[in-house]
Amino acid sequence: MRKISLLLLLSALVFGCASVKKRTEKSIGTTLNSPFFDNQFTGLLVLDPIAKDTLYSYNSDKYFTPASNTKIFTLYTALKTLPKQAPALRYLQKNDTLFFEGTGDPSLLHHYLKDSTAYSFLKNSINLAYHYSNFQDTRMGPGWSWDDFAWYYSPERSALPIFGNTVMIYDTPDYKVTPAYFKDSVLQIQHSWNREEKRNLFYFDSAERDSLEIPFITDANTVKSVLEGLFARPITLINEMPKGEKKTLYGIEMDSLYVRLMHESDNFIAEQLLIMASGVLTDTLNSENARNHILKNQLKDLPQQPRWVDGSGLSRYNLFTPKSMVYVLNELYQEVPEERLFSIFPAGGVSGTLNSWYGGEEAPYIFAKSGSLGNNYCLSGYLRTKKGRLLIFSYMNNHFRHSPSEVKERMQTIFEVLREGY
Repeated sequence: MRKISLLLLLSALVFGCASVKKRTEKSIGTTLNSPFFDNQFTGLLVLDPIAKDTLYSYNSDKYFTPASNTKIFTLYTALKTLPKQAPALRYLQKNDTLFFEGTGDPSLLHHYLKDSTAYSFLKNSINLAYHYSNFQDTRMGPGWSWDDFAWYYSPERSALPIFGNTVMIYDTPDYKVTPAYFKDSVLQIQHSWNREEKRNLFYFDSAERDSLEIPFITDANTVKSVLEGLFARPITLINEMPKGEKKTLYGIEMDSLYVRLMHESDNFIAEQLLIMASGVLTDTLNSENARNHILKNQLKDLPQQPRWVDGSGLSRYNLFTPKSMVYVLNELYQEVPEERLFSIFPAGGVSGTLNSWYGGEEAPYIFAKSGSLGNNYCLSGYLRTKKGRLLIFSYMNNHFRHSPSEVKERMQTIFEVLREGY
């Protein structure tokens, strides 16, 4: 009799779970098949990583423009290749001269990160020689919009970033410009652009704003001049390091870079992380080296190989599938402790780019990375159900003409169905 009762109980549980799954699938399907989605391209994959069960799949093997969801792949690459502390500089001491080169570390005197490790190290040397030719990449990524050059979210990539490769201008009584080297290059007039396209001449109208952040052109001579202004001494430019074993100076904790990468969707940090990874894997700084390495090794079993051209997702050349995105999210979940992982990802209704969306009733239930470009919005990450079950999802929307808020409202409806149903 006990065996029969146990079998009946197990059967009820199995059929109950199946019924819940069918109701949830039907509810999601009804939303996705509504007229709202007729003229856009949508993909969704939801995975239970513990049970290894696909709960919902819709166009999950199709390619989408991921926007800043690309940063999930960049984060994974950085976690697999970089140490706990950022390699800030590589250097070699010869007689009375310190020879140094950049590693791609974005944190040197960054306006928000404010790391001074490399600055403090370099200022103690009388004779400095800067090796600039280890950077074998382009200043801008392939497929970036040409007219983004003057906007804060599109700084140039470089071997030795300084001040985040941007100029900060503040409307204060003494008119503050950081780095101070550019103060004489700022014109206080109204202009249709923040900067001239091919030279470091900036425009700032204090009647319109009280501060402005503008990328600057980062050629070797400009970096040299900025450093000379900081140290009040000349610096020699060299195109080859002397013979000898280079040492590495370590700086800021990498997790502080990862949190800003994901919470603020920082494009500059994303690009520099791949350059740093290249410097660890090879002798040159080229982001393609890092992308190729991770795809051929740690991610060789991806369901669909992506077209991956930059670290930030600024390029519309990038193509990823929801299935591949979920694959990498699952790898992260298996390899990174949950508390650390969820602190790096923005929390719905609480932090970063999700602070106004996808909030929980008592605590966050979504930890995910958003990705936005004109007419595209994607969200990929982790969802905690009311029963405590963890789900991994990738939800991609391309080519819509609705407002992003309308798209997010439909997405939130589906996330709430998942939260309640499982």
